[in-house]
Amino acid sequence: MKKILIVGFGDVAERLVKRYAGQAEFVGLVRRTERVIELRALGVTPFVGDLDNPRSLRRLPRVDGVFHFAPPPSEGQTDPRTARLLHALTRHGKPGALVYISTSGVYGDCGGKWVTETRSVAPVNGRAVRRVDAEQQLRHWGETMRVQVSILRAPGIYAEDRLPLERIKRGTPALIRQDDSYTNHIHADDLARLAWAALFRGRAQRIYHAVDARPLKMGDWFDSCADAFDLPRPPRVNRAEAEKVLSEALLSFLRESRQLSNARTTGELRLKYRFPTSDDCLREIRQVHPQKETRGQMKLF
Repeated sequence: MKKILIVGFGDVAERLVKRYAGQAEFVGLVRRTERVIELRALGVTPFVGDLDNPRSLRRLPRVDGVFHFAPPPSEGQTDPRTARLLHALTRHGKPGALVYISTSGVYGDCGGKWVTETRSVAPVNGRAVRRVDAEQQLRHWGETMRVQVSILRAPGIYAEDRLPLERIKRGTPALIRQDDSYTNHIHADDLARLAWAALFRGRAQRIYHAVDARPLKMGDWFDSCADAFDLPRPPRVNRAEAEKVLSEALLSFLRESRQLSNARTTGELRLKYRFPTSDDCLREIRQVHPQKETRGQMKLF
């Protein structure tokens, strides 16, 4: 049985482990010792280490594959965490394959055009700049060490408990359609399944779009979520008004518009999505949890 290291043990990693339990021996890298019990309950061997502390990685076990889900630091132009991980992996025996979850933000604003993996990156904020640095490190390391590195560029990750319902309930405005930006989505379960497929089927130093089949205008996404839960749709404002009332963090997303193609992903990784579109997920939620029950029983809603 292959031994697989998971770096950045969050929601997607947990979904992956639960789905593929028994198909691999999982080792989870966590910073906090209090998470050890949690990982063991999932059948994962915990390794306490910190990508900000290279000494803590000295006893990193030798593994056959790596899922690198850890984000870069919150500031700077580079990702030293990825550099430290690669140094540790090189010292302890290179794995056969590595999968990294990056961000679609590396493309910057594409004016709503369709985008394939061959498009040049053009990051416009610090988060995306650091992700580009991580990608470049990983691809160079993969080529040098002859390790299959697959990079999944993921957009907005959603799930039943990761929907923008609080924002909708607050009545935060969305943009009018003619001013709105295209966004892309992927369900957390499908992202976990794509990561697994990439580890075993991905091509060396390959970029894949981890997105579903239907980009949406951001306001349409909010409307769909509101309709699924019988909530009032958000009010719409033009872009000039939005600049006055929305947070800078939200505005940074609205300034970028692109439609990502997943043709390479579906063709090469050969995975049938559980939720081909976000509407498929919302429809299932509505069928399984009638509104009068959903609001009372699902805490995060």
